[in-house]
Amino acid sequence: MPEQHVTGSHAAPRHPEGPRQLEELRKMVGDGEIDTVIVALTDMQGRLVGKRVQAEAFLKGVVDHGIHFCTYLLGTDMEMNTPDGFKLMNWETGYGDWIGRQAWETTRVLPWLESTAIVLCDAIDEESGQEIPISPRTMLKRQVERAANLGFTAKSGTEFEFYVTSDTFEDMAEKGYENIERVGYYNEDYHLLQATKLEPLYRQIRNQMTEARIPIEFSKGEAAPSQHEVNIRYDDVLESADRSVLFKHGAKEIAWLNGYGLTFMAKPYADWTGSSGHLHISLWDAAGKALFFEKGEQPYGMSQTMRWFLGGMMALQRELALFIAPNINSYKRYAVASWAPVNVVWGRDNRTTGFRIVGHDSGLHIENRFPGGDMNAYLAYAAELGAGLYGIEHKIEPPTEYKGNGYVATGCDRMPRALYEAIGELEKSKAAVEILGQDVVDHYLNAARVERDAYDAAVHAWDRQRYLERG
Repeated sequence: MPEQHVTGSHAAPRHPEGPRQLEELRKMVGDGEIDTVIVALTDMQGRLVGKRVQAEAFLKGVVDHGIHFCTYLLGTDMEMNTPDGFKLMNWETGYGDWIGRQAWETTRVLPWLESTAIVLCDAIDEESGQEIPISPRTMLKRQVERAANLGFTAKSGTEFEFYVTSDTFEDMAEKGYENIERVGYYNEDYHLLQATKLEPLYRQIRNQMTEARIPIEFSKGEAAPSQHEVNIRYDDVLESADRSVLFKHGAKEIAWLNGYGLTFMAKPYADWTGSSGHLHISLWDAAGKALFFEKGEQPYGMSQTMRWFLGGMMALQRELALFIAPNINSYKRYAVASWAPVNVVWGRDNRTTGFRIVGHDSGLHIENRFPGGDMNAYLAYAAELGAGLYGIEHKIEPPTEYKGNGYVATGCDRMPRALYEAIGELEKSKAAVEILGQDVVDHYLNAARVERDAYDAAVHAWDRQRYLERG
């Protein structure tokens, strides 16, 4: 059961602006503190891809021009294959280059890698200078701009659950990802003793992430052996998404450097508790006033803005499911009485509902419990912010609060049971096109179909166990 992550009632901490961070990086390179700069962007699957650049070469060339990267990086499957069906990148286009243009405000020193800094990029068309619309970070930036045009700033925070394994990534691959060994051996939800056994690792993750400007507020044992949860402090939604992708990448690196494996997979085994990636979100105005709370409003001080935002998220949760649950495995996490929700209902501080209303006064906010640890945070936040704004624009009232066990709710939407069902929902969604654009919807539908078809064509151990002798 995840901790409550409360969106604070005071203004979010300010970050050094991009130019200042670039000047600090120049100084660190000059002083010999940094000799390697990673220039990275996020692919569709939420992974960091890019180049390591020798620091002096970075300052002499990359600073002004960015890096070139092959267009295929935004049109692959999980295995880095180049499937058909992507209009922007294919063999006919020649798989040329786009530019990774640095977002200087994302610059960070990585304490777990010697003398190394990282800066995230936006994907740019070199000829037009325009951002690539299907790039995950750009998709979220468009929703941030849309919110700003309506007078809103979105603030958010992420909590991730993950498993630590005594098998390294190499061990797991050698074993064919069967019989994976975890460090713990009993449910360690909130257990301090069991968590102590991996505290040297968790302490590194908390402190080194915080040193890298990914502030960790809490960590705790979760509801399964060797499962842990981390809460990342809230901030503006783009900053929170940047932190999320950096956290997932960095946590795996820190685990590997310490001789462990670490996975954010939604459901590694049927009898393992699923790992979540809960999103917390609220809207503020330009003056720093929280817009989800209105004293005297019912229920719970929820403002009209908050109710419409919630209404939009709930109305479009099925249609936009692909953007928060992108993989075949994502949908296996949605199981009754599993701490993962199944029904699109909301409740006050109710962990059986898909949407949980938590906090008080200016800290009142919405927790979306549907995303799993395998989410791409840019896509998930873009979909949820976009849906909430759609709800405000169309004045969509949420259904009545569900009180009691949300797993037995009836007369409500249910999350898709499998990827193919989510594909069908997105294919017929007019709202998704209005929010994200036809080009984006088509691109991610193709990616999902590629994943579905790869799964359907594979023969699994389950097939042999069920049919080889008895079929």
